[in-house]
Amino acid sequence: MTTIRLRNSKTRKVEEFHPIDPENVRMYVCGPTVYDRAHLGNARPVLVFDVLYRLLRHVYGAEHVTYVRNFTDVDDKINAEAQRRKAAGDPRSLEALIAERTEETIAWYHADMDALGALRPGQEPRATAFIGQMIAMIEGLIAKGHAYEKEGHVLFRVRSYQDYGALSGRSVDDMIAGARVEVAPFKEDPMDFVLWKPSSDDLPGWDSPWGLGRPGWHIECSAMSHELLGASFDIHGGGIDLQFPHHENEIAQSACAHPEAGFANYWVHNEMLQVEGKKMSKSLGNFFTVRDLLDQGVPGEVIRFVMLSTHYRKPMDWTEKKRNEAQDELEKWALLTTDVVAAVSPPDEVVAALADDLKTSEAITQLRKLAKQGRMAELLSGIKLLGLSLPEVDEGTRDAFDWLVEGEMHRPLIEDAVRRLVEARNRKNYAEADRIRGAFTLAGVTLSFDKDGSVTFKREQNFDPAKLEALK
Repeated sequence: MTTIRLRNSKTRKVEEFHPIDPENVRMYVCGPTVYDRAHLGNARPVLVFDVLYRLLRHVYGAEHVTYVRNFTDVDDKINAEAQRRKAAGDPRSLEALIAERTEETIAWYHADMDALGALRPGQEPRATAFIGQMIAMIEGLIAKGHAYEKEGHVLFRVRSYQDYGALSGRSVDDMIAGARVEVAPFKEDPMDFVLWKPSSDDLPGWDSPWGLGRPGWHIECSAMSHELLGASFDIHGGGIDLQFPHHENEIAQSACAHPEAGFANYWVHNEMLQVEGKKMSKSLGNFFTVRDLLDQGVPGEVIRFVMLSTHYRKPMDWTEKKRNEAQDELEKWALLTTDVVAAVSPPDEVVAALADDLKTSEAITQLRKLAKQGRMAELLSGIKLLGLSLPEVDEGTRDAFDWLVEGEMHRPLIEDAVRRLVEARNRKNYAEADRIRGAFTLAGVTLSFDKDGSVTFKREQNFDPAKLEALK
């Protein structure tokens, strides 16, 4: 069986992955808060963990992997959007407006992530369906002295959990010094965080031992993962921006609620996304949603290819250049595999790259090698393992491709002549170098000499290989 290795944020090491139960490999990934369209950065964890999900299914069998990704459908941003609609004159109740916005946003999310080729998780729980489990967990934390109620709020007592900060590698005091901590009169300690908060009549709320209220964000994932995966499960994933405070708080709550269990054994975090080398933000004018790109005609498989071209633990830079290169390469693969039937199993080289801490960029390199070697059936199965799809190609693209294929046929001849030219220049045999350069001109090949001494070439439309054959 293939051995998977993952970088565990908890130990800060790349470790061999050993599931608790190979018959039921369990993974939980923090999903979206459903108040608006998913932006491009939101898509990165979806695709990273989709690849991991596909790899786990390949190694352990699809029926032996449980993947849970939640929807946070109780949140102040959702409430604010519903209140905005009501203030604009919508006569319906706040609850109806919240339900409408939630359903609308989840439908958008599904459509957008489907377009990127992401498999839907086996379970997609909504926070509002697990309020009872959250209340029960909070009651247990209070009974054990890890939480306290004050002024209708219930807060987690951070200093009651001695390992708090282990995931992010910071002490509680360091966090207080370096973070913007919400100061409130009902807190015993500035670092204590909310498990439950009161709701007014104009906000959604649920009856609880502490009055009408709603849960804090962090308790939601702890309760849902426990209910669906158990007190101990294999992998917990999400973006690096969730490591603190969300994941740190999840660990504290869950470890204190179920001290006999291990919660998540492996923590996997993906790095953030940039656009043309800059942080994506509305103020810089480089903020866009997945739907924006799709509506501009960027195919979902191109977005996916660009995302997977960078290792998940490195910042991913979305650029127009990468977008265009991805589209060209996918079209090339589509032409190469016309009328080809995919191999039954993905190629070992691609599986090995993914098993080594999800090296998707290396997997794509292996796909390129397969294409060069003419192993088209394996190329197709490797493409499938990465969750990529191939575009349909038109006649114009086929003509361009024929020119490309012809160029690949003559590449060894051109590269051999380039090697001779470089050797002649290095020996200061300028007469020989001039003779070879003249042959390149007659053959219709344009040369470019870089500062580092390397030479690149381009075939022109009048290319005549016989002129280079004459050099031999």
